[in-house]
Amino acid sequence: MDFRLTDEQAALRESVREFAREVVAPVIAEHYEKHTFPYEVIRQMGKMGLFGLPFDEEHGGMGGDYFALCLALEELARVDSSVAITLEAAVSLGAMPIYRFGTEEQKATWLPRLLSGEALAGFGLTEPGTGSDAAGTQTRAVLDGDEWVINGSKAFITNSGTDITAMVTVTAVTGTNADGSKELSTIIVPTGTPGFTVAPGYSKVGWTASDTHELTFDDCRVPAANLLGARGRGFAQFLRILDEGRIAIAALAVGLAQGCVDESIKYAKERHAFGQPIGANQAIQFKIADMELKAHTARLAYYDAAARMLAGEPFKRQAAIAKLHASTIAVDNAREATQIHGGYGFMNEYPVARFWRDSKILEIGEGTSEVQRMIIARDLGL
Repeated sequence: MDFRLTDEQAALRESVREFAREVVAPVIAEHYEKHTFPYEVIRQMGKMGLFGLPFDEEHGGMGGDYFALCLALEELARVDSSVAITLEAAVSLGAMPIYRFGTEEQKATWLPRLLSGEALAGFGLTEPGTGSDAAGTQTRAVLDGDEWVINGSKAFITNSGTDITAMVTVTAVTGTNADGSKELSTIIVPTGTPGFTVAPGYSKVGWTASDTHELTFDDCRVPAANLLGARGRGFAQFLRILDEGRIAIAALAVGLAQGCVDESIKYAKERHAFGQPIGANQAIQFKIADMELKAHTARLAYYDAAARMLAGEPFKRQAAIAKLHASTIAVDNAREATQIHGGYGFMNEYPVARFWRDSKILEIGEGTSEVQRMIIARDLGL
């Protein structure tokens, strides 16, 4: 496989890199410390077309592909992961389910605003009592005439409570299958629907400039036409969405890992000890060399997974490998970057402190490292 970028892909990467450095970097530290959502940055990302990257022009997209989204995510995460995860969740978890499984009417209703960045959407899968065990969903939806009545709760839902959040898709038990298992379906719930409550934002260790909430549904009624895809296909739908999303999270993790390299090189050249830059010491050089090695190999892993996906080939195992490896090395690189910075690495004025706090969630969100190993082992026939 030739993983060299085309001229168009390279131009996209460069434009997002410039945006991240010139627009995101100067403001994100303040948002991070104040736990505020960077609306002005999101608006500019919308104008750039980033939210529409992997969607066709017919539905308001940019006519690109999923790999283009991954390139953008990597460059954003080199500077900040809160902005990157806002884009990742808005596209792969927010708009993509509508694009993949929605009716033409649903697409016409929601996609123009979502793909322009004018509105955001959340994906309500995880629940307070069910994380990795997604099949253990407790939220229920009962068809009452021409309406679904939803009761239950969701936890850790990204982009679910901003001022521009338009809707969430919710997985719910809608019946029982012939084999006695739960029938899971996915339903669209617009923001502001009576019975749909968004709790105050979480106090988080990292990603503090992104939006995350618990959601509750108390006799929440939506039209029967809000069913997304076929009834009973919810489990299969979110598995597909998560497989794709793992490639995007891997790209984000690579960006964070590469950002750690960038900041460590900069600091190693500036910081002097014992009469010379610390970068002149082989111990520091080897740390940074190993960090670059890890970022490079993780990048190849997500490139491979994305290439297989776009070619229509099986990619579940490769997506799991990419997500597992990239999230692991992101944590490794964040730890080493902090060590290289010494005491300054523990100060929030330095980006590596933010990277260190942001890295751990990458081994948890959209499938824990343990789940990725399960997926890989099962795909190997074990």
